Amino acid sequence: MTTALVNGRVLTDHGLQGGFAVLLEGDVIAGLALPSDPRVRAAERHDLEGRVLLPGFIDCQVNGGGGVLFNDAPTVETIRTIGAAHRRFGTTGFLPTLISDDVDVMRRAIEAVNAAIEEGVPGVLGIHLEGPFLAPERKGVHNPAKFRTVDMDDIAMLAGKHNGVTLLTLAPERASIDTLRQLTEAGVTVAAGHTASDYETMRDALRNGVRGFTHLFNAMTPFTSREPGVVGAALEDPHSWCGLIVDGHHVHPATLRVAIAAKPRQKMFLVTDAMPPVGASDPSFVLNGEKITARDGVCQTASGVLAGSALDMATAVRNTVEMVGVPLAEAARMASTYPAAFLGLEKIFGKVTAGYRADLVALNEDYSVYETWIAGACQRCE
Repeated sequence: MTTALVNGRVLTDHGLQGGFAVLLEGDVIAGLALPSDPRVRAAERHDLEGRVLLPGFIDCQVNGGGGVLFNDAPTVETIRTIGAAHRRFGTTGFLPTLISDDVDVMRRAIEAVNAAIEEGVPGVLGIHLEGPFLAPERKGVHNPAKFRTVDMDDIAMLAGKHNGVTLLTLAPERASIDTLRQLTEAGVTVAAGHTASDYETMRDALRNGVRGFTHLFNAMTPFTSREPGVVGAALEDPHSWCGLIVDGHHVHPATLRVAIAAKPRQKMFLVTDAMPPVGASDPSFVLNGEKITARDGVCQTASGVLAGSALDMATAVRNTVEMVGVPLAEAARMASTYPAAFLGLEKIFGKVTAGYRADLVALNEDYSVYETWIAGACQRCE
């Protein structure tokens, strides 16, 4: 049975437009049509009541949610809980993210993601391994005791059969150029993060496979007058993508405006770096034996170190509009179209157009999420 989503403003390649129905057939979008189209009249109608209909949000960095942390229990059930928590906030595609850990935990995490995709857990697109190949000087909240350099066994594990995308965040100075090439040739998406690289080292890494940057500005060498650092290399390079945490705490709104203006359009995307408090009543959790508490939207250790975020994607979109001044249509693309392109999924996800997966989100006027669709299955989120 065809479903027609009617009476909404739809994000198209030309911006937010009214007057179209979106036709869904099974798990795909069959197309956009005028209300007078016979296909619309024959379909089961779903009234959006004037709401905005956007591509479903894609979050490349989800450490936890719903009160659970992926590192604590890298299982299918943990992934299911995280996905359900974030779906309430418009996330229809995500990468469960493992913070730096031992190799056996990494293997279990990869196996859990493979199994989750096989079982059809809604929204799982692959895995993000943030570390452990990171720089102690830019460790953030990661445990430096887990850090190491990439060896051949790691490459074999990362290059093995995975059911979805494999995103690896590493410090380029901790991996050889040959290692970067082997990883990218094996289909691993490599991002730079938690890195003390200088500008020249980062430029070499970009030329040899690094595709993007994990939470730009945070845990990397800054842009200064005589040493452009990792941030300078990221903003100068026209081909790479940059993830941004737009919570008002990780990066100042003015800094975000300058960065977005410097980078070619379509190369900046939103991430949450979310921790267990998202979608949960308990604001606290434990990471590396240390209690982390979310207060006023900030996850911090007792000493004030940022530890991921309490951000969700709907709030990230709203902040991008209200704090940074980006139009809603572009902020929505930063949450959907552009991360899909970063992950190499731009022909399947991230647009409301014929042939794409029916992953959608309907927003209320206040940017809260009313409904989501994953593979054509609708869920009320209020």
